[in-house]
Amino acid sequence: MRQRASRWLILIIVIALVAAWVVWPQNPGIHIPALGIDRDISTHLGLDLQGGLEVLLEADTNSPVTARDLEASRVIINRRVNALGVTEPLIQVVQGAKPRISVNLPGIKDPETAIASIKQTGLLEFVDPGGDTLVQDQVIQTDCVVPQPNGTCLTAGQVPIGPTPAVTATQPLTGTNPITPTTPITATSPITPAGPITGTSAITATNPITGTNPITPTGKVYHTVMTGAILQDATPDRDQIGRWEIRFTLTAEGSRLFGEYTSAHIGQNLAIVLDKKVLSAPRIQSAITGGQGVITGNFTADEATRLADLLKYGALPVPFKIIRNNTIGPTLGEDSVRKSLIAGVIGLLAVATFMIAYYRLPGILAVAALLIYAMITFALFRLIPVTLTLPGIFGFILSVGVAVDANILIFERMKEELRGGRRLDAAVDAGFARAWPSIRDSNASTLITCLILFVFGSNYGASIVQGFAVTLALGVGVSLFTAILVTRTFLHLVLDQMDFSQRHAWFGV
Repeated sequence: MRQRASRWLILIIVIALVAAWVVWPQNPGIHIPALGIDRDISTHLGLDLQGGLEVLLEADTNSPVTARDLEASRVIINRRVNALGVTEPLIQVVQGAKPRISVNLPGIKDPETAIASIKQTGLLEFVDPGGDTLVQDQVIQTDCVVPQPNGTCLTAGQVPIGPTPAVTATQPLTGTNPITPTTPITATSPITPAGPITGTSAITATNPITGTNPITPTGKVYHTVMTGAILQDATPDRDQIGRWEIRFTLTAEGSRLFGEYTSAHIGQNLAIVLDKKVLSAPRIQSAITGGQGVITGNFTADEATRLADLLKYGALPVPFKIIRNNTIGPTLGEDSVRKSLIAGVIGLLAVATFMIAYYRLPGILAVAALLIYAMITFALFRLIPVTLTLPGIFGFILSVGVAVDANILIFERMKEELRGGRRLDAAVDAGFARAWPSIRDSNASTLITCLILFVFGSNYGASIVQGFAVTLALGVGVSLFTAILVTRTFLHLVLDQMDFSQRHAWFGV
């Protein structure tokens, strides 16, 4: 038993050290360029704790707006603001005289960038991966600079610039060598020279002028075959054996472009990209020349609907105007947050005092396990990351009570076994074994409740409820680890080092 407890202790120490590193305030983050990992680790606070930006959008149209159009707009806006690094934005559809969408962005540092991102048109592209494997949600660079109405796209080298200011010469220009440009010269006004224009040396332009500072992308640039302008419609559907797929219809020009490309690239992939983020990269099974096609894959109903909406509404399906935007402070205020933290510390001290006074040695070990529990849970909040709102913090504190409750069940069973005349080591094992069914059932019911809260919060846009459910569920999961494994390991290690067979008072008996 001692050898087994020692192995578990090594695992517990490793987990505790990793958790301590994650919660360290000056944590440098995880930066491994060789593996493509570049991530900062910090605590994300919600709108009620740190303030942020509030934007109210209103439908700018006199036409009827359907519920599907509003939901598609909400999904697209959510993708855009999350690209800003905003965690758990609160984006809700607000019904009224005109449909509105409320966007709350906690901790936003650049309001102008956020507003511009919300208002942007949204560019849907069909991109040639060039043999590379592009995965969902991968951010890439494309050569599309100016999308055209017919579904094509101008690259950086094809974008014209305006003419330079006209030069007015007061004296005629003369010379011995003619000027011979190799590209046509255009101007907004016709130039009528009085005589031949000559110069002292020839000017030879071999490339079109695209700007004063060429843009050189740092990563690989993929070719945009066509844009979302070629799509006329996209709907989720089921095939003959019940699998979800997306059926799409193309415009006349889109049919030509799509037909030419798919005919020449059968068996290859075509990436579907929205705002430079890969949505899907299906394989071309056959040439699509009739203006209609099908995207197949292992889609769920929600995934198929979401992809169809994003294909159909690469841009927002409803024009919106911003009718209000303002920077808001923490709704609770710094004083309320400080008092909440003080209350939480007092509560933890009160629980620790009760456990030590009533259960004695097991109580001391349970408090040590509780500290490890708090450190691991907070480390998970920073790693995932979880946005901490006040309800989320309340869910975390409530899970502390759940963790203590498991220890109380175990210790009470131990005391009953000791009173029944069992040896101390046997009483410890029996206490954990017999308390486990109660702990399992109570935690399972709590997790089911968390799932219900999370699902309903997702359906009705109540992200505050979702935050509470997530923090409580994480806390319950970690509490099972600390109550069953950590406390038990600590008890066995202490019993192996000291003889408590005649000292039952140390166990509250």
